[in-house]
Amino acid sequence: MSPAAQGPKHSALHGEHVALGAKLVEFGGWEMPLSYPSGTIAEHRACRSGAAMFDVSHLGTVRVEGNGSFDALQRTLSNDLRAIAPGRAQYTHLLADDGSVVDDMIVWWLGAERFDVMPNASNTERVRAVLPGTDVTERRAVLAVQGPAARRILATVSREAAAVGRFRVGEVFWRGHPLTVAGTGYTGEDGVECAVPAEAAAALWRALLEAGATPAGLGARDTLRLEAGLPLHGHELGPGITPLQAGLSWVVGWDKGEFSGRAALEAERQRGVRRSLKGLVTEGRQPPREPAAVSLGGVAIGRVTSGNFSPMLEVGIALALIDTEPGLKAGDPVVIDQRGRQLPARVHRLPVLASEA
Repeated sequence: MSPAAQGPKHSALHGEHVALGAKLVEFGGWEMPLSYPSGTIAEHRACRSGAAMFDVSHLGTVRVEGNGSFDALQRTLSNDLRAIAPGRAQYTHLLADDGSVVDDMIVWWLGAERFDVMPNASNTERVRAVLPGTDVTERRAVLAVQGPAARRILATVSREAAAVGRFRVGEVFWRGHPLTVAGTGYTGEDGVECAVPAEAAAALWRALLEAGATPAGLGARDTLRLEAGLPLHGHELGPGITPLQAGLSWVVGWDKGEFSGRAALEAERQRGVRRSLKGLVTEGRQPPREPAAVSLGGVAIGRVTSGNFSPMLEVGIALALIDTEPGLKAGDPVVIDQRGRQLPARVHRLPVLASEA
């Protein structure tokens, strides 16, 4: 029986979501909470003002360890691991030969030749196929605790976990269970992500809930990352979209040796990108939607890659791939052509969460 015929996977926290009345949806082959009864806007604002916790167990974990692990990652992924060290995390890309992004991921460097590579859910098998690693995704759950109060609340549950700094990685014990903790997240707020053995996941979730963390689903995670200007695979990254077009040239280790897609990126860098990722803010509350065209003077110059209502700015916001030729800058007006309706908008610097263009 194929995986699709078996139905979506469930995280170790599935029962907790059901008990809290979450609205569940299929995402990346997993059934995950979209929102809880309080709703996406309330969950989003809780993360911006306090602390929210997300079940992100659908993200993959490919464990790469043993002699040659460092070299294998260096020649496969775009970023340069020499810029960090054991006990640190790094954002990086797996590229196709044409330089486009097959997947974006975080590498947790746990020990000298021991790494946890965290791809997107739908790409876990693709990443595992090109790395000498083991898929350990279903052995653990991953809880992201995010927001200005995240560390304070987490400290009441595990002081050691809360002390793991931004883009640092630590291994601690909680109630006798090993936790791998990284100072990473996808919301634009401070916080950590905790990989916990599946059998201890529900207990950790309940402890955080009792400590005051607000459960939040995929809906809030998406609006939070959109406000923060963070790209999402399948939207701002994917076939035909390179790191340079997405404004992520810093993810490319130009000073290291060969890696997949390097030649194509070198050529694009020399000739200049033909389009680039921009933020857009509309004049009203209507959210722009992918793949609406973006036009200037009646001429299409790009398309919306992601759009939604911003709970903090209370207007529509979007990310869009726009031709570089017009030379648009922050504050310039454009029009989003959406289902026969024209939405006036302005180019906004990233992240769009800033209230001024």
